[in-house]
Amino acid sequence: MSIHRITLYTDTYVDSVVQLSGTRAMRGLDGVVWASAAMATPANVETLASEGFDTSEIGHAGANDLFVAVNADSDELAESAREAGEAAMFAPRTNASGEAAEKPARTMAQAIARQPDTNVAVISVPGDYATLEAHKALSAGLDVLLFSDNVSVEDEIALKERGNRIGRLIMGPGAGTAMLGHTCLAFANVVKEGSIAVVAAAGTGAQEAAGLVDRWGAGVSHVIGLGGRDLTAKIGGLTAKQAMGRLVADDSTEIIFLVSKPPNPQVAQEVLAAAKGKKVVAALIGIDKDFEAPEGVIVTRTLEAGAIAAAKLAGQTPPDVTEGLVEQVREIADKLPAERTLVRGLYSGGTLCYESLVVLGETLGDVYSNTPLDKSLGLPAPEGAHTSLDLGEEEYTKGRPHPMIDPEARIELLREQAADPKVAAILMDVVLGYGSHENPAGELGPVFKEIRDAGGPQVIVYVLGTQQDPQGYEAQKKAFEEVGVLVTQTAQRAALAAAAIAGRKPEIAAMSL
Repeated sequence: MSIHRITLYTDTYVDSVVQLSGTRAMRGLDGVVWASAAMATPANVETLASEGFDTSEIGHAGANDLFVAVNADSDELAESAREAGEAAMFAPRTNASGEAAEKPARTMAQAIARQPDTNVAVISVPGDYATLEAHKALSAGLDVLLFSDNVSVEDEIALKERGNRIGRLIMGPGAGTAMLGHTCLAFANVVKEGSIAVVAAAGTGAQEAAGLVDRWGAGVSHVIGLGGRDLTAKIGGLTAKQAMGRLVADDSTEIIFLVSKPPNPQVAQEVLAAAKGKKVVAALIGIDKDFEAPEGVIVTRTLEAGAIAAAKLAGQTPPDVTEGLVEQVREIADKLPAERTLVRGLYSGGTLCYESLVVLGETLGDVYSNTPLDKSLGLPAPEGAHTSLDLGEEEYTKGRPHPMIDPEARIELLREQAADPKVAAILMDVVLGYGSHENPAGELGPVFKEIRDAGGPQVIVYVLGTQQDPQGYEAQKKAFEEVGVLVTQTAQRAALAAAAIAGRKPEIAAMSL
């Protein structure tokens, strides 16, 4: 009989990366059935209850209280796991000289007092508190990367209007990626310095854009995240227009690469017009083909096409992303049993999932999702339907780390889909860089091999990253290829390869959209 134990640390807020370190330390012990370190939000407490824990003893806890929960084979092991989790989260920190580090600042004012030369605040607190902290940062004269979500539209507008008035950027809410002055913030990839600035209302869209132009020989000056709602009619591109103005005045930027899901057309036109004076590429994923952009702006419907255009403007010659792909797809399709005809997308990146829905929809027909292009294609999907899921959405991350941080979050679903005899291809993205798992191939590779050895569907992976990333692009790519995974050069090619395999039409893999 297993032991369920919860320890509560009141008034102790730690961010998701620290929580993950505690969770990993506990789960790594033999005999630990399940463990988690998390804030006592209603959703996380609900997850505890679903795992068999008695949550009555922490019924008074809230979002600023940390809990450590362990399900283990014995009392002794549960205690050992708790100690391991606590040590991972609260081990004394040291500075570069090996001396005890100063305790973290508890307020915005304390942080600014310690670092008076700071010019950017990164805010990652629950949405209920995020707006106030962002206003404090603006009052201190800082630009803001607002990583937090669950901020109302009204609060976003107020923050961005104030930021515009005082000349400060509000990147977000929900902005997960930025690189300013070649300093990476939040989830970001290590890219070469260059002349292309990425402005994105999409986190993994920004990473894909910057990563591709880097791998194709160009460099990046800045990456400015806008938050997913900035280009809607309600927000009106408040941060995007401000970002364009800054980049037009920036001598290190020659090309502006705008990335977004389909924006409000009028807002998009105004934002692109604000970039006058620079070369501009706009990758507006799935945008209507009759969209009219300002004169001289290159508009594409996919990230791949946008990155190719931006790299060419920078004087580079991108590789042929279709080279050998049709032949690989044909060989794979010929070996699959006839009943395997379905595609399953299991994405960690919301933008890449969205692009897959566009690509698969235009090649295979209806694709169902938890984030569908059309509300009629939401879950649950009917029998025999194609699906592509954004596993970074809240319904999949309750009580567990985001799949970009922890590949284990996708493994259960991966095995479940691989066991379906009707599935022909499983699509996945693997995002490298700061903030992401240190070795995703080490976690996912053995499962991919297990699927291959069992005669399961073809796994197709797109590795988003650069050679300079801590994980190393080539090393990760090679590790996946060695276990029989088809690794494509872009996310778009991965989706097209999946459609080609499922539809038994190899030529689809070389399509342009």
